[in-house]
Amino acid sequence: MDANDRQNEILTLLNQQDRVEVEDLARRFGVSLQTVRTDLRDLSGRGQLSRVHGGAVRIASAANRGYAERRSLNASGKRAMAAIAAEVLPENCSLALNIGTSTEQVARALSSHKGLTVLSNNINIINMMMEMETRDLILVGGSIRQSDGAIVGEEAVEFINRYKLDYAVIGASAMDADGAILDHDPREVSVARALLRNARTRILICDGSKFDRSAPVRICALAELDLVITDRPVPAEFAEAAARAGTRILVAEGRVETESSEND
Repeated sequence: MDANDRQNEILTLLNQQDRVEVEDLARRFGVSLQTVRTDLRDLSGRGQLSRVHGGAVRIASAANRGYAERRSLNASGKRAMAAIAAEVLPENCSLALNIGTSTEQVARALSSHKGLTVLSNNINIINMMMEMETRDLILVGGSIRQSDGAIVGEEAVEFINRYKLDYAVIGASAMDADGAILDHDPREVSVARALLRNARTRILICDGSKFDRSAPVRICALAELDLVITDRPVPAEFAEAAARAGTRILVAEGRVETESSEND
């Protein structure tokens, strides 16, 4: 069985179950652990699965709740974080908002702001802001992920690289206490990185439940952020890492109603 056949079989297995293990696949195919890891790395690089410790999961499993359902989770906490973001973001500026239910709340919180130029890879945000007094709305070009209206992939990255914005506001699926900011889909992570790279001020909006989650793909470190907005006190190790990096942390006074989404 060649690499193409193995990788097709791995994807078939992930259509039948949520997770595959490196050791199980090595026994199944009669190959080394390193060969299986190479297969998983190739598939992850193409956005066809998400690598985790010891194996891989389906992309759909990594973001394990429907997008519409995730909007209702910890809604008051997200609104409180968004209110802080709206205080930080001035009128008559340019900003980017990426995919996520928390960044959608930021868009809503900016309803009274005037003169904004907004770039987003989130179709929902662009539709929402069409009724606002914005200067310009820019929808990123590229492939649409139909599950949530995200525009992801290399075409989206190339599109974003044409711009230099005042602010970027992104969400994430997980935060490590050591300061790593993480997500599941490499295509989505590439877009988030491009937004941060092309912004003068970089903001993460992410609720505290993300410290209880894990994700395999690194978006950035705290040193690559200027501000983190969250809804509860952060772990001491994270606060120390932020202090070393010179990254501010603002905590919203929002009530946490229930565990929040994988993709904030």
